[in-house]
Amino acid sequence: MNRFVRRAGCCGEVRAADRYRTILATMTAVAAAALMYFPPVAFADWEDHERLTREVLLAQLSRAPDSGRINLKAKNLSGLDLHGINFRGADLSSGVFNGANLRDANFDDANLTVAFFEHADLTNASLRNAILFSVQLAGGILRGANLSGARFIGDLKNTDFTDATMTHMKGAADMKNQSMGLMRTSMVNATAVNADLSYSDFSRGEFTFSNFSHSKMVNTRLFRADFSGSDLTGADLTGAQLQDAQLINVDLTGANLTDADLTGANMQGVRGLDSATKTGTRGLHSPQ
Repeated sequence: MNRFVRRAGCCGEVRAADRYRTILATMTAVAAAALMYFPPVAFADWEDHERLTREVLLAQLSRAPDSGRINLKAKNLSGLDLHGINFRGADLSSGVFNGANLRDANFDDANLTVAFFEHADLTNASLRNAILFSVQLAGGILRGANLSGARFIGDLKNTDFTDATMTHMKGAADMKNQSMGLMRTSMVNATAVNADLSYSDFSRGEFTFSNFSHSKMVNTRLFRADFSGSDLTGADLTGAQLQDAQLINVDLTGANLTDADLTGANMQGVRGLDSATKTGTRGLHSPQ
């Protein structure tokens, strides 16, 4: 009887050990999957970027030289209230502004190369003539922002540019630097209602599934740009250069295509073309 009890106890311990190993293996697998899903930077917490407070930042900005730009490279300013701060001409390359309040901030002539503004609020901010090369703005709010004259290539996924000024921007794909693939402006699932993109160059840009209703793209270079699935109702495309553009399933209801060039454009599934103004439009053909 005692031997039976000992064996039963031993078997129970084995089963408990097996259950523990199973749970441990499951937890390990879940952790491994999480590490694969989330980018490493999410766990790094920007350890290689100096963390500044608003007060320390303002002190450094107050010591800006009379000539030349102040060096504020690789600073972590994420989540801070930085509304109305004047960053004009500063070198903020590799800076992290994720989730920051940057309403009414001034970034005119600033260097924002490889900067991160994910989910930042840049409402009414000024970024005139700023360098925004390889910038990350996914989920950002730029309502009423002024980016005129800016050099831009980066990620604008789910970004809100309602009423923004984006004139004379240099946002064409970088054809000289393709070692890591085509670097271009990518505005997917974005909102740019009433935005003004006139006289800019966004050739080869990606603008798919976005809302450009009532926007202005007067004389804008959009060579080989992709607007597939986007809303261009009431948009002013006067003189726009849309050669070889992808306009698949685009809504052009009430759009102004006066003197626009659509030579070679893919217009499969285009809607509302019959109500669009087409005076002097080149390369126009009936959608398939």
